[in-house]
Amino acid sequence: MSPTALAKVAIERERLEPGSFAAEVLAGLTSMPKLIPPKFFYDNAGSDLFEQITALPEYYPTRCELGILQKRASAIAAVIPAGAALIEFGSGSSRKTRIILGAARNLAAYVPVDISAEFLDQQVDALRREYPDIAMLPVAADFGAAFDLPAEAASRPRAGFFPGSTIGNLEPAEACAFLRQAAQVLGAGAVFVIGVDLIKNEKILYEAYNDAAGVTARFNRNLLVRMNRELGADFDVASFEHHAFFNREHNRIEMHLASSKRQRVSVCGATITFRAGETIHTENSYKYSIESFQALARGAGWSPLNVWTDAKKYFSVHVLALKDAPLRQVNGR
Repeated sequence: MSPTALAKVAIERERLEPGSFAAEVLAGLTSMPKLIPPKFFYDNAGSDLFEQITALPEYYPTRCELGILQKRASAIAAVIPAGAALIEFGSGSSRKTRIILGAARNLAAYVPVDISAEFLDQQVDALRREYPDIAMLPVAADFGAAFDLPAEAASRPRAGFFPGSTIGNLEPAEACAFLRQAAQVLGAGAVFVIGVDLIKNEKILYEAYNDAAGVTARFNRNLLVRMNRELGADFDVASFEHHAFFNREHNRIEMHLASSKRQRVSVCGATITFRAGETIHTENSYKYSIESFQALARGAGWSPLNVWTDAKKYFSVHVLALKDAPLRQVNGR
């Protein structure tokens, strides 16, 4: 069988697997309006592009959050139990994690959970060299779905880490469901450190997602590049424009890929039609007030323990506590 035929067979098999890249892309592109979950941005190229975004002058969240974590590292470390496993949901580059690993000297294990297995392996290799006394237990998985902890982590007290305002990419109902799922993973007595972007001037928000260098636009279009490479699609990448704007009604930034012309695209053997101006909705980034996020956390069973912001109150880092046992515990594997 030729390499092309083998690739087609692999795609057809993946289409049958709920939650797979192919299945979710096909479902999203055949819905109205068209959409693709933002978790699929993060192949290796997308992860690298996002790291470039975090260094842009317009992109304030990373700088603000790093500043808060550096200033409050001792206070955060103080609420993490000795001998605990730190579980990071969507670990990315682990730059922020290094602040916590350096401050929480009594950590026994670190469990980074990320959908991009290749990028995850690269980061963990470096962390093993930097922190030889902490067991590195990576899990390649979608952190928003159920996953099993490694046995070494499941037997220990646990703390959660979810930086980067990624919770803003979830619809409020999804964010509540995620917090409940995290409670099941972390268990009774756990603490959870979460980065949350705050409501602010719309001009600041707009510029953060429409940088002058066009890196965010390349990050957005890389989703099309990935579909062409992995799913045998034939997107004309240049014919899709990056659109990002603030939706006042929902307090969120929306990112879209807009077709500049009427066209047809083949994806996994299906033909997808686009009108001129029609978009693929690729990301939401909800902005919260401190009070609205804490209300969301309480609704998911968490108790707010502490919160810090930067001087301009652009960004916040919350510490939540879980006093009661969740509905079920996640088994070790």
